[in-house]
Amino acid sequence: MREFNFTLKYRVPDAYDDADMLEQRLAESGCDDALLGIGRPGRMALAFCREADNAGAVLASALDDVQRAVPGAELVEVSPDLVGLTDVADLLGVSRQNMRKLMLANPQSFPSPVHEGTTSIWHLADILGWLQARGSGKVTSEMAELAAAALQLNLAREGRRLHSKA
Repeated sequence: MREFNFTLKYRVPDAYDDADMLEQRLAESGCDDALLGIGRPGRMALAFCREADNAGAVLASALDDVQRAVPGAELVEVSPDLVGLTDVADLLGVSRQNMRKLMLANPQSFPSPVHEGTTSIWHLADILGWLQARGSGKVTSEMAELAAAALQLNLAREGRRLHSKA
């Protein structure tokens, strides 16, 4: 068994506006390994620390547990996926300047951002894959596997959203 740390963000129906009741339902459905955050009405984030054999299994079990606890909850995002250079630096234990230097020194091979601007955003899996290909020992297999699984879930969610509007 390996340990994975990830966050699931949801839009929740109005029926779950009681934080204590929501926390109890989540704990009873197996989400007692998650820290619940409610920043604004109708939203919740769950920061999990969960063990499983692989990232796909750990995410699937958490998604199932949340759906059981909060029927009608709509998944908004699985993290870690969309990141800035500071996020990657924090995850790897290096400075943001170090990540920026890598990006600027390798303009042809460094992954292209999903959004480029004052603050650029990348898929974490792309950057971790690039670092692994360059022999970086800072990228763990759990980290890379989780980032790839989160990316796949987010892309599938977005694909379903686009398909339903067509």
